[in-house]
Amino acid sequence: MANIMLVEDDDTLQFGIQMALKKNGYGTIVCPNLEQARSLFSPQVDLILLDLNLPDGSGYDFCGWVKRRSDTPILFLTVRDDETDMVKGLDMGADDYIVKPFSITVLLSRIRAVMRRVAQTEETQLLTCDTLILNKEARTVHLDGKELILTAGEYRLLLCLMENKNQTLTRQQLLEKVWDVDGSFVGDNALTVTMRRLREKLQGYEFIRTLRGIGYRMEEEPWFKNAEDGER
Repeated sequence: MANIMLVEDDDTLQFGIQMALKKNGYGTIVCPNLEQARSLFSPQVDLILLDLNLPDGSGYDFCGWVKRRSDTPILFLTVRDDETDMVKGLDMGADDYIVKPFSITVLLSRIRAVMRRVAQTEETQLLTCDTLILNKEARTVHLDGKELILTAGEYRLLLCLMENKNQTLTRQQLLEKVWDVDGSFVGDNALTVTMRRLREKLQGYEFIRTLRGIGYRMEEEPWFKNAEDGER
């Protein structure tokens, strides 16, 4: 269930939106002012509906405060229909802008659209193989929930393998994709050494399969090596 924070000081509008959100399966956190919104904001908030004009400040200020801490999507609710205000809000990182008065049906549609965009963005930033997760945006790798510390070369090699999951890549293809992007020449031994170190850091999980005389393939799930598989 997605949790939506509603920052709105109009009691009637606040009540109507909250009831509609609950009816459609959303969890709600209702705040009549910015002070309360700041105190209740957390990573568990999936989207913020934010009024621009609040008793203790501007929604723009809270938008900036949130965006400095997270990528939580924000949808502005406002009586202002001036293009300059809309552009300002979007430039500050707001994901959408809806002008009052609006229908609840339209608001719910906008919420679903923003949530879909966020989900698609997050999905494209995460590469997974079973319990191995690579976050392209954060440049982090986790295995069984624990972060792996990789060198730049190991990270690029793993990224290339995971982006081509279940596809066989030759050693030459890996050298070109991982090391030759800047036009510099790297010996074949660099791949052998980096591959060995990467496998060691995967802590015995055999995600990377060696196809003797051909290359390597990243498997969806770890497998157990046989003696004839050759190189670790």
